[in-house]
Amino acid sequence: MEKKGVILILIFLMALALPLRAGLTLNVTPDRDEPEGRKVILTAGEIEQAFRYDLFKKSVQDKDWIFVLGLTHLDKPVILDVENDTPVQFRIVAVDRNEETIEEVVSDPVVTQAMWFNTKRIVRFISMILVSGIILFYIRKARKMQSIYLRPIAGLKAFEEAVGRATEMGKSVLYVPGIMDLDQVETISGVIILGHVAKMTARYEASLNVPVSRSLVMEAAREIVNESYLSEGRPDLFNPDMVHYYTDDQFAFAAAVDGIMLREKPAAVFLQGKFYAESLILAETGNSIGAIQIAGTGSPSQIPFFVTACDYTLIGEEFFAASAYLGQDPKLLGSIKGQDIVKGAIMVTILVGVVFESLGFSFFKAIFNL
Repeated sequence: MEKKGVILILIFLMALALPLRAGLTLNVTPDRDEPEGRKVILTAGEIEQAFRYDLFKKSVQDKDWIFVLGLTHLDKPVILDVENDTPVQFRIVAVDRNEETIEEVVSDPVVTQAMWFNTKRIVRFISMILVSGIILFYIRKARKMQSIYLRPIAGLKAFEEAVGRATEMGKSVLYVPGIMDLDQVETISGVIILGHVAKMTARYEASLNVPVSRSLVMEAAREIVNESYLSEGRPDLFNPDMVHYYTDDQFAFAAAVDGIMLREKPAAVFLQGKFYAESLILAETGNSIGAIQIAGTGSPSQIPFFVTACDYTLIGEEFFAASAYLGQDPKLLGSIKGQDIVKGAIMVTILVGVVFESLGFSFFKAIFNL
């Protein structure tokens, strides 16, 4: 009996000395840091005998497993895409070098859902509320006929001067609303400014010539010019041929406009819209005939050519704000003023952030990472 007891104790001790083989494990949880859902984090435990791990998934309603990917190691979490509000299961199969299954494990069903509110964008939400509030405040202020100061822009003040000069000289006003279609915001802005110029030509009884390179722009420009002449009480001066189409081709259109300049020699030339390589060609031709030229565009690459060859140039946002300056619409004036205040606040915020970072304080930057 004593010998049997000793043998049993030895067997027990030998069993404790043998390394225990951990089984294959699998844990799948929704990614809580993803506000939109649709992602799960998969963690699993490896086994020594495995050569590769094949990962499969399926929804609870489906019968067949879909192969996702093969892994050689499971030491790092794996992030996978899934559909929201759909229970999904995952299965890992461990195989050896002979492609034979060693072990497999199936996860419990997991469901992902999108958050009602993205907590990572709290600062953006507060910023949006503040920006909207500032703009609405100045729009309301403008509607109450309170004074809204906008810095004077020389190019906009010169509009009436240019039309008046054309009237005194008995020559025409040439207006080119760019070479692109109405799907470009610069073309739309150019056509809107055309309406204000047309009011001036109707008021001073000056001749207006508007060549265009797109059929839709032609129709829109005709309607705007017609409305402008009606609003000034001079429908008798309006002629549909004031706005006329030439061609969609870029340089053919530039050649046609240059021909107008050289033949008619307009006293005032307005280049307002989207321009490309033809900008310098048009501006140089207008300069050669001695016309007063006012250009405006949102294309940074064309602004240097206009600044060089034209008398006045509306640069970037000045061009887009021209309609508000000329029309004095309270909604537009208030909106521009509000945007200027917001831009100033952003500039101050950036400056304060640079100062804090330079001094080694990172809390200010951390606020915007919330």
